[in-house]
Amino acid sequence: MSSRGLPHGAMPRLERPGPLRDRVYEALLELITTRALQPGRHLVESELAGHLGVSRQPVREALQRLNTEGWVDLRPAQGAFVHEPTEEEADQLLTVRTLLEAEAARLAAAHAGSPGIAALEELCAQGERAVAEDDVDGAVALNARFHAKVMELAGNAVLAELAGQVDRRVRWYYTPVARQRGQQSWNEHRELIAAIADRDEQRATRLMREHTEHTRRSYHARTMP
Repeated sequence: MSSRGLPHGAMPRLERPGPLRDRVYEALLELITTRALQPGRHLVESELAGHLGVSRQPVREALQRLNTEGWVDLRPAQGAFVHEPTEEEADQLLTVRTLLEAEAARLAAAHAGSPGIAALEELCAQGERAVAEDDVDGAVALNARFHAKVMELAGNAVLAELAGQVDRRVRWYYTPVARQRGQQSWNEHRELIAAIADRDEQRATRLMREHTEHTRRSYHARTMP
């Protein structure tokens, strides 16, 4: 796949000083997870370095790290490409996400107080506004914040750490179906908030499991005729 111009305004120049290698890595990872850099995209070191305002060395180091973590594929004699996830990879990740999120919902129903519930309601309202304005990037970011808040309310540090490890990959898989899920996703969020507010652990678990399963099915269905 040949290199094309980067999305306008998608890649701001990095400011110095700072841990440049890490900042380049974070900048590229954000562009990949938000799909500003699409799966299969050829990543040219000189082009990336120019847009970020850095030398090629930190870009090369960042690409090597991204390759180790599975975000980028380094192909001999061809260069670096954004990884194209397989259906099996997506299914495995989204299945694990369902397990983690369902347990988080149960614990949130057991422990959340009024401030936490109010925070979920505010995030839900913001997400609904983003959908109404067809702000896909905003809706994706708010969806991530909503689920992170549920995880926070669960009060289990180990669970939160595990969820954090898959959070960016979940965003990666959610972005292509965000518009398709649309308002329905936030309707499901509202039902979940009600279950948490009622301290109904069983219903919260079921609703979160169904919610994440809907996203998994939507992802797989997006390529079907």
